Amino acid sequence: MERLLDKLPALLRDPEFVKAYDESAEEFALAREIIKARAAAGLSQQDLAKRMATTQSTVARLESGQHLPSMSTLKKLAKATGTRLSIHLERA
Repeated sequence: MERLLDKLPALLRDPEFVKAYDESAEEFALAREIIKARAAAGLSQQDLAKRMATTQSTVARLESGQHLPSMSTLKKLAKATGTRLSIHLERA
């Protein structure tokens, strides 16, 4: 079975893929931060879900980068992982 990472070089030659990837960069960066916070807290998705009073499937969706969480959800996540929510805007 071929892995996604093995397909990436070919995908990056496709202008439509590159455009879609670039447009989703912030969502994927947020998903990586969510995963890092959970892992640093030593929590499974199920553990985090319990602390946030939600379901494991909701945590999985947050970590997929395909759904943008609300500010309320991000605050719950920060509290549940013992982190502090910090939002920054940078000059383009």
